[in-house]
Amino acid sequence: MSHGSARLTVHGRRLIIKRHQAGWRQAHIAAAMGVSRKCVKTWIDRHAAEGDAGLVTRSSRPHTMPTKTSDEVEQNVLRARAEHRDGPDVLGPKVGVPARTVSRILRRHKVPYLRECDPITGDVIRSSKQTAKRYERCRPGELVHMDVKKLGRIPDGGGWRAHGRGSIARDRKVKLGYDYIHSVVDDHSRLAYSEVLPDEKGITCAAFLERAIAYFAAHGITRIERLMTDNAWAYRYSLRAVCARHDIKQKFIKPHCPWQNGKVERFNRTLATEWAYRRVYLSGDARTSALAPWLTFYNTERRHSALGGHPPTSRLLPT
Repeated sequence: MSHGSARLTVHGRRLIIKRHQAGWRQAHIAAAMGVSRKCVKTWIDRHAAEGDAGLVTRSSRPHTMPTKTSDEVEQNVLRARAEHRDGPDVLGPKVGVPARTVSRILRRHKVPYLRECDPITGDVIRSSKQTAKRYERCRPGELVHMDVKKLGRIPDGGGWRAHGRGSIARDRKVKLGYDYIHSVVDDHSRLAYSEVLPDEKGITCAAFLERAIAYFAAHGITRIERLMTDNAWAYRYSLRAVCARHDIKQKFIKPHCPWQNGKVERFNRTLATEWAYRRVYLSGDARTSALAPWLTFYNTERRHSALGGHPPTSRLLPT
């Protein structure tokens, strides 16, 4: 099959040869076929040298590629991807290769996207929807997103991720419950603040928001103008006093449309992939203790593709 820009198929090339053998001049063949005289001569010469096999479509790839990435560099990229399970923006500086080159290498070797893989094993487990419609507020604090993510608590000594699904026999009547990870993300800078709390009640959410406001103020976002949440009861009624005290306007997403709160929803996925499930924890306290260091890394060092490969603090004034 010819490529999309080709003027001739194999059958068209054969027609050129037939007309040439019938005595047509090359200029007349070119005019009739709508191609250049050089194109006609190329196919006539190729047929004379190779026969019908010379009319088959060939790759337009050049015979030599002096700037082609070496096999050694490609293998380094593939090993780094398997070891770190990071995207091109993060892997590029680690292996000394531009992020775009890393992306091309991964696609060339059919390496699955991170969103399709299990964060611990790297096995392909799912595919996800995408949308090309993006938005971003113009300044820090103009809009922040707030949400809660539930994670199953880890029994002392580790759960099935540490020992395997069939190796632990626990009493099903004893409910471990959940940890509730409360998070706030700034729409413009992507600065994030999270805490692991025992529940998602109204009073807990209100106290967390107060601490988040203080955290944002310490990082240069002294004024939060709008707060976007879902329609949970704790958000709709229990945050009113806090928002009134700090002159924050509450905004609520349309019911059953979580993508409208997409910044924090995407942060929740990053939180799960890079903190909660990136390594095996033997207790809930160990996982909770790892949150603050990871959050510092996320805000100050982790490369963010939506920020041009820079961390969230790159969009904030020094404090």
